[in-house]
Amino acid sequence: MKLGIGCDHGAYEYKTEIVEMLQEQGHEVIDCGCYDRKSVDYPDYAEKVANLVVAGDVDLGIVMCGTGIGISMAANKIKGIRCGLCTNTTMARLTREHNDANMLALGQRTTGIEVAKDIVNTFVNTEFSYGERHQKRIKKLHDLEEC
Repeated sequence: MKLGIGCDHGAYEYKTEIVEMLQEQGHEVIDCGCYDRKSVDYPDYAEKVANLVVAGDVDLGIVMCGTGIGISMAANKIKGIRCGLCTNTTMARLTREHNDANMLALGQRTTGIEVAKDIVNTFVNTEFSYGERHQKRIKKLHDLEEC
């Protein structure tokens, strides 16, 4: 699978570990930064990853900041993005199965690294549960973008 990943300074360490894990698993990873602990603005990195997802250049996107809140809000401002902030594997599974999320947000300050890795693996390896009720709701989300 081809994945886009990005973070601000508040999640640089997690991004580094997660990129390494995903590459070891055979995934192709496009690292959109940031590349050190210098203070940066999370919307810039959410936008970079979201644009890769919307363009179809990657299958899924992963973004991280201190809590995951700001970067998920920024990602969800991009038309076509459904970014779920997940703090456990159940949320990661259900955001893919029910919401067809195409991006995952994580927080380095709020989630332990091993849990974060499990969340990423669950998100990447879960498919959308195609079915009328879920597809109807995804269409309604899409329609909200047109308002």
